[in-house]
Amino acid sequence: MSGPRLALVFPGQGAQQPGMGRLWSGRPGWSLAERASEISGRDVPELLLRADAETLRRTDNAQLATFVLEMVVLAELRRCLPAARRPVVCAGHSLGEYAALVAAGIVGFDDGVRLVTARGEAMRRACAAEPGTMAAVVGLPPEDVEKAAQEIRDGGGRVWVANLNSPQQSVLSGEAGAVAACSEAAERFGAARIVPIPVGGAFHTPLMESAANKFARVADAVEYLPGHTPVVANVDARPHQEPGGWPWLLTRQITAPVRWADSVRAMADETYCDMFVEVGPGRTLTGLARRIAPEVSRLSIAEPGQLPPVPAPVRNAA
Repeated sequence: MSGPRLALVFPGQGAQQPGMGRLWSGRPGWSLAERASEISGRDVPELLLRADAETLRRTDNAQLATFVLEMVVLAELRRCLPAARRPVVCAGHSLGEYAALVAAGIVGFDDGVRLVTARGEAMRRACAAEPGTMAAVVGLPPEDVEKAAQEIRDGGGRVWVANLNSPQQSVLSGEAGAVAACSEAAERFGAARIVPIPVGGAFHTPLMESAANKFARVADAVEYLPGHTPVVANVDARPHQEPGGWPWLLTRQITAPVRWADSVRAMADETYCDMFVEVGPGRTLTGLARRIAPEVSRLSIAEPGQLPPVPAPVRNAA
């Protein structure tokens, strides 16, 4: 295979920002935002261009807007970087897994929009029924974060480790009081700091069970293809390419922890990628990759100015 061995990685909910589509709106890939509006029945350009922070904080808005922008950025990246059309592996953090599936050819764009729309709506309803929150724990190994969570659960609190992001960063998720109590316990265990995450739900925990049940019907109904590239799944940090297992993997992901650190190591150690390319808003995933697999180079594509130059056409010799 010529060219760099790319791993395309896609951020999840929380990466969204007001106006994040403005720099991309005049480019050819922007047509995907219009197409997403037709499929979802939502005004996606409005979300990407004019929605304020509070509007984008709502779960269904954040998920649809972030997914579609990642698809726009991917389309533009592929015009500039031919290796991005056939990466060696893809992965996405939580919501980002849907963009990874489209990038890998396992799910078509239209079905990706349908899946993300259904997921966002199901999770929004679950948040209303079972309010919760999340907080990042920095500077503490994940096994100690789990001990802190278990301590609170033993006392009747509902809190779990939802994201295993790096050897020194995990995310707590659960009822607000239990997350606060667990944050205090984590500090006693030696955490350097606790960073509240401004969300209204306990994502990747049993409190999302009603969302998983609703979403499962949609996950079963869309078409999954063999694809051209494996996707490392959040649930088990293993590469999957055959279509059969994805309905279960996506449904299970809603209530299971995101095993991101293990996913990055799988991409680095098993597929031998030599560059992680983060596609979409922010630089969170490249920052995590620097800590997990520092031997692999990294590139973030969040703005058009970060795109590599479009290659010149090859001309045959006369």
